[in-house]
Amino acid sequence: MDDIVTVQDAVTAFAPWREPTDADLDAIDLEMPVITAEIALLDAQIMTIDRSATELDTRRVRRARRRVLAARRVLSNLSAAATATVPGGAA
Repeated sequence: MDDIVTVQDAVTAFAPWREPTDADLDAIDLEMPVITAEIALLDAQIMTIDRSATELDTRRVRRARRRVLAARRVLSNLSAAATATVPGGAA
């Protein structure tokens, strides 16, 4: 007779060394304003799925899109500034 066992040990056996590194967590922290802006945009879009959009809904979505673009611009500028200070880069 074959025993039925769980695969929990096999699934979680790799967990300790698959944790995010400090560099990964720093990158997530750097991108967090973009992530929260995109979540706000999704929330604004979800509110208008099952009904016709009112003027207030349209403004809410437009503002959320602007916040996403602004957050992406800031992140892009930070990334560009970081690569510009790396020695040996293109002039």
